[in-house]
Amino acid sequence: MKFGIVCVSDRCFAGACEDRSGPAIAECVRALSAENEYRLVPDEKEKIMQALCELADQCGADVVLTTGGTGFAPRDVTPEATKAVIEKEAPGIAEAIRAKSLEITPRAMLSRAVSGIRGKTLIINLPGSPKAVRECIDVVLPVLPHAVETLSGNTQSCGGNYGK
Repeated sequence: MKFGIVCVSDRCFAGACEDRSGPAIAECVRALSAENEYRLVPDEKEKIMQALCELADQCGADVVLTTGGTGFAPRDVTPEATKAVIEKEAPGIAEAIRAKSLEITPRAMLSRAVSGIRGKTLIINLPGSPKAVRECIDVVLPVLPHAVETLSGNTQSCGGNYGK
């Protein structure tokens, strides 16, 4: 699998602090892929959309994981940028992440993260902190191989067709 990683952070983009969440994602997906494309963008809808489209369309990422910009802050626009570029939503992924996160902190209900499909690429919004990234990515890692396989057109093991 090929992963795209997008860190959305005004402060990191400006060099005021170091991105620790993007590298946390890369570390978490290392077992599934050594091939990652990374982008660092400010909290600007157009810049986020551009990074998502580039990773999905030009770089051929199977999965794009974003970190940051999913909360209530005025400049948090990652979900809006994601919705603008996806063709289909995948709400079960974001719901599963929030459900697991709620076991850890009640603040998880403040997440506006979304997930969806652009072409053959799955895009998943993750929180901005390295700790939360690790907790949330553990929820989705087990289903990513099947999701990517299905998006590529291989539906042999879908919908109860196991072993048929």
